[in-house]
Amino acid sequence: MNEKMTFCEECRKDVTYAVESVSIKGTLKGEEYRYIGKKAICAECGTEVYVAKIEDENLKALYDAYRQKNGIISLEKILEIPQKYTIGKRPLSLLLGWGEMTFTRYYDGDMPTKQYSDVLQRIYDEPAFYLSMLEENKGNLKSQTAYEKSKRATVELLGGQITVDSKVDDVIDYLLFQCEDITPLALQKVLYYIQGVYYAFMDSFMFTEDCEAWVHGPVYREIYNHYSGYRFDPIESNNEFDVSVFTDAEKAVIDSVIQNFCCYSGKILEQFTHSELPWIKTRGNLPADAHSNCIISKETIGEYFTAVKQKYNMLTPNDIENYAQVMFSRSMKL
Repeated sequence: MNEKMTFCEECRKDVTYAVESVSIKGTLKGEEYRYIGKKAICAECGTEVYVAKIEDENLKALYDAYRQKNGIISLEKILEIPQKYTIGKRPLSLLLGWGEMTFTRYYDGDMPTKQYSDVLQRIYDEPAFYLSMLEENKGNLKSQTAYEKSKRATVELLGGQITVDSKVDDVIDYLLFQCEDITPLALQKVLYYIQGVYYAFMDSFMFTEDCEAWVHGPVYREIYNHYSGYRFDPIESNNEFDVSVFTDAEKAVIDSVIQNFCCYSGKILEQFTHSELPWIKTRGNLPADAHSNCIISKETIGEYFTAVKQKYNMLTPNDIENYAQVMFSRSMKL
């Protein structure tokens, strides 16, 4: 049976009840508000009975009346914001420079101040405003992935596509600034190691591009096409670079990979990758000289380098040195 039941104090037993809409007067923060609520009526004696769900609905109606009169964003809109912009409640709080649990409290029904409400209302109404805040405050987020997912969703809302440079372009520019003799082959492998080591320590990827399992190891196709004219020669270096584009964590990982991997030639790094699970697993049973455009999944890269971090007891990105030395020793035995 699906009949609604509650306890009637008059009848002294559980009874069915009917629900009526009524005008209710309530007080909130010292002010009276009249709103349309509900009451439950015992089906047997006709007296009003207590139903927790109805009381909760009436309380929400009172809060809604308060919100409407005082220009406070509705709870329904607050609930929509994380879905609309594909961002978690805590990351959104951090993005806005609030306490980590502030937005969660508002999401759970707490009343925001007028100042915070105005920010949330504008975010709800104006995706362009949210995008500007996302770009300006992305350093507040703990995850690069959270930023990328939210940006993608927001740009889609605006009916456009992301046109800004990928993070990988900044990484390449920095590598060319720091390394005077990096070849296209070495560049590909160094990018792969930066991606893997960063994930191992930060649980997110530094850039969005996928690499493919080519004959000579992991390769980022568009980057290969861009620098293929250098063939086996070092790529022309950059004379200046603004490191402020990186977070401290990003720079720490890149610097460690430069120190511990860029000291080897592209061919040596190729041998490293040929003995690692991501490339081997993606190639499968392909002959050694067979062409392939199979993508090395980010999941595989992340799992592998997370395991490497654990195996070698790495506490900081600099600890990747031990792994690099082991890989070099193995390559010399081939």
